[in-house]
Amino acid sequence: MSAVGKGGGEEGRSGRSGAPARRPASGGREVPGTFGPKWGKPVGWVLSRTLWSVTRHGLDNVPADGPVLLASNHLGFLDGPLLMGMAPRGTHFLVKKEMFTGPLGVVLRGCGQIPVDRTGDRGALVTAVAVLRRGGSVGVFPEGTRGRGDVAAMQSGVTWLALQTGAPVVPVALLGTKRAGGSRTDLPRPRQPVHVVFGEPVSLTPRAGVPRRDALQQATEDLRGAMTAHVHAAVELTGMPLPDDVERPAGPGRS
Repeated sequence: MSAVGKGGGEEGRSGRSGAPARRPASGGREVPGTFGPKWGKPVGWVLSRTLWSVTRHGLDNVPADGPVLLASNHLGFLDGPLLMGMAPRGTHFLVKKEMFTGPLGVVLRGCGQIPVDRTGDRGALVTAVAVLRRGGSVGVFPEGTRGRGDVAAMQSGVTWLALQTGAPVVPVALLGTKRAGGSRTDLPRPRQPVHVVFGEPVSLTPRAGVPRRDALQQATEDLRGAMTAHVHAAVELTGMPLPDDVERPAGPGRS
């Protein structure tokens, strides 16, 4: 199976919307309505189109309707807004809860994004499950934080969501959102080329006769392999490499 898969070119598509009303998830949190990502998407699109030279690849790999998980590598500060605007469907992203403060928090909630505590937050996962079960699209950065973007540090949350709902996982490779040598909060230079590459959907199914914890670990390794292969294929496709370094926290002997 090709990691990049079908082309699709620069064609936008929109999926069918699910239930428009907000309702509580089984974990007690409110499930975001379907309208938020629809008005948030043009905002991300305008920013991406006016400030940077963004090319999308493999749009046909994203199902036009039904539940889907968009799982992306994570390089820089731009990744979230960029993918929100460039995804062919309105998508609810899992966003670290620290971002939901002040005016930005109002915007994120208005866009239907889901706050998550990165130290462990089953409530956010339950909310994401509810979105998927109504046929929605959920976006996840499985690495949990910005880094080199090779998906080596992928965590198991996206795998758990896929196994719980049967939603296919579309690997996404973002390239050009962080400059080599730049910090994790730097933005690309104006009009710099940026690529968003959607890969072929990956279906994960529980393995019969395997304990749940082991099945989750095995499926996570399978997905990590598929996502790593997709990132490498995207680098080959676009000719744009990953950054050469990762910002490391200051410590003894470091300035």
